Amino acid sequence: MAPFVVSILVPIGFFAMLFGILYVYYSTRNRERLAMIEKGADASLFQNPDRVSNIFKWGMFMVGIAVGIILASALSSANVLAEEVAYPSMIFLFGGLSLIVVHLIERKRETKE
Repeated sequence: MAPFVVSILVPIGFFAMLFGILYVYYSTRNRERLAMIEKGADASLFQNPDRVSNIFKWGMFMVGIAVGIILASALSSANVLAEEVAYPSMIFLFGGLSLIVVHLIERKRETKE
Protein backbone atom coordinates (compact mmCIF):
# COMPACT_ATOMS: atom_id res chain seq x y z
CA MET A 1 0.00 0.00 0.00
CA ALA A 2 1.04 3.53 -0.59
CA PRO A 3 2.20 5.48 2.47
CA PHE A 4 -0.55 8.04 1.85
CA VAL A 5 -3.27 5.40 2.05
CA VAL A 6 -1.76 3.89 5.20
CA SER A 7 -1.53 7.31 6.85
CA ILE A 8 -5.28 7.71 6.30
CA LEU A 9 -6.40 4.17 7.14
CA VAL A 10 -4.49 3.84 10.43
CA PRO A 11 -6.23 6.74 12.25
CA ILE A 12 -9.61 5.72 10.83
CA GLY A 13 -9.03 2.16 12.01
CA PHE A 14 -7.89 3.37 15.43
CA PHE A 15 -10.98 5.50 16.00
CA ALA A 16 -13.26 2.76 14.66
CA MET A 17 -11.70 0.29 17.09
CA LEU A 18 -12.02 2.77 19.97
CA PHE A 19 -15.67 3.39 19.11
CA GLY A 20 -16.33 -0.36 18.92
CA ILE A 21 -14.76 -1.04 22.30
CA LEU A 22 -16.69 1.78 23.98
CA TYR A 23 -19.94 0.75 22.30
CA VAL A 24 -19.63 -2.86 23.44
CA TYR A 25 -18.67 -1.78 26.97
CA TYR A 26 -21.57 0.62 27.46
CA SER A 27 -24.18 -1.53 25.73
CA THR A 28 -23.19 -4.58 27.81
CA ARG A 29 -23.22 -2.55 31.01
CA ASN A 30 -26.65 -1.18 30.14
CA ARG A 31 -28.03 -4.68 29.46
CA GLU A 32 -26.64 -5.98 32.75
CA ARG A 33 -28.19 -3.12 34.68
CA LEU A 34 -31.55 -3.53 33.00
CA ALA A 35 -31.51 -7.27 33.76
CA MET A 36 -30.71 -6.59 37.40
CA ILE A 37 -33.50 -4.03 37.67
CA GLU A 38 -35.96 -6.48 36.08
CA LYS A 39 -35.02 -9.07 38.70
CA GLY A 40 -35.79 -6.60 41.46
CA ALA A 41 -32.39 -5.18 42.33
CA ASP A 42 -32.29 -1.65 43.66
CA ALA A 43 -31.07 0.96 41.17
CA SER A 44 -28.96 2.59 43.88
CA LEU A 45 -26.49 -0.30 43.57
CA PHE A 46 -25.04 1.39 40.51
CA GLN A 47 -24.15 4.60 42.33
CA ASN A 48 -21.30 4.79 44.80
CA PRO A 49 -21.20 8.29 46.32
CA ASP A 50 -18.58 7.37 48.94
CA ARG A 51 -15.76 6.97 46.44
CA VAL A 52 -13.71 9.75 44.90
CA SER A 53 -14.97 10.35 41.41
CA ASN A 54 -12.98 9.01 38.51
CA ILE A 55 -12.84 12.52 37.07
CA PHE A 56 -10.87 13.72 40.10
CA LYS A 57 -8.60 10.69 39.97
CA TRP A 58 -7.89 11.09 36.25
CA GLY A 59 -7.46 14.84 36.63
CA MET A 60 -4.86 14.43 39.35
CA PHE A 61 -3.12 11.73 37.31
CA MET A 62 -2.89 14.00 34.27
CA VAL A 63 -1.60 16.88 36.40
CA GLY A 64 1.06 14.55 37.79
CA ILE A 65 2.09 13.49 34.30
CA ALA A 66 2.26 17.14 33.20
CA VAL A 67 4.46 18.03 36.18
CA GLY A 68 6.66 15.05 35.35
CA ILE A 69 7.04 16.18 31.73
CA ILE A 70 7.90 19.74 32.80
CA LEU A 71 10.46 18.56 35.34
CA ALA A 72 11.94 16.06 32.87
CA SER A 73 12.33 18.84 30.32
CA ALA A 74 14.10 21.02 32.89
CA LEU A 75 16.37 18.17 33.99
CA SER A 76 17.29 17.16 30.45
CA SER A 77 17.95 20.73 29.31
CA ALA A 78 20.17 21.31 32.38
CA ASN A 79 22.08 18.11 31.48
CA VAL A 80 21.33 16.60 34.90
CA LEU A 81 19.73 13.49 33.38
CA ALA A 82 19.80 12.09 29.88
CA GLU A 83 16.58 12.75 27.96
CA GLU A 84 15.92 9.02 27.53
CA VAL A 85 16.03 8.58 31.30
CA ALA A 86 14.44 11.84 32.44
CA TYR A 87 11.11 11.63 30.62
CA PRO A 88 9.97 8.09 31.52
CA SER A 89 11.25 8.29 35.09
CA MET A 90 9.67 11.66 35.88
CA ILE A 91 6.37 10.76 34.19
CA PHE A 92 6.07 7.52 36.16
CA LEU A 93 7.28 9.14 39.38
CA PHE A 94 4.86 12.06 39.35
CA GLY A 95 2.00 10.02 37.89
CA GLY A 96 2.38 7.56 40.76
CA LEU A 97 2.74 10.33 43.34
CA SER A 98 -0.48 11.92 42.12
CA LEU A 99 -2.34 8.62 42.55
CA ILE A 100 -0.93 8.29 46.07
CA VAL A 101 -2.17 11.82 46.85
CA VAL A 102 -5.63 10.90 45.54
CA HIS A 103 -5.64 7.82 47.78
CA LEU A 104 -4.64 9.89 50.82
CA ILE A 105 -7.36 12.46 50.09
CA GLU A 106 -9.91 9.67 49.69
CA ARG A 107 -8.87 7.98 52.93
CA LYS A 108 -8.95 11.28 54.83
CA ARG A 109 -12.44 11.97 53.54
CA GLU A 110 -13.63 8.48 54.54
CA THR A 111 -12.31 8.84 58.09
CA LYS A 112 -13.95 12.25 58.40
CA GLU A 113 -17.38 10.81 57.57
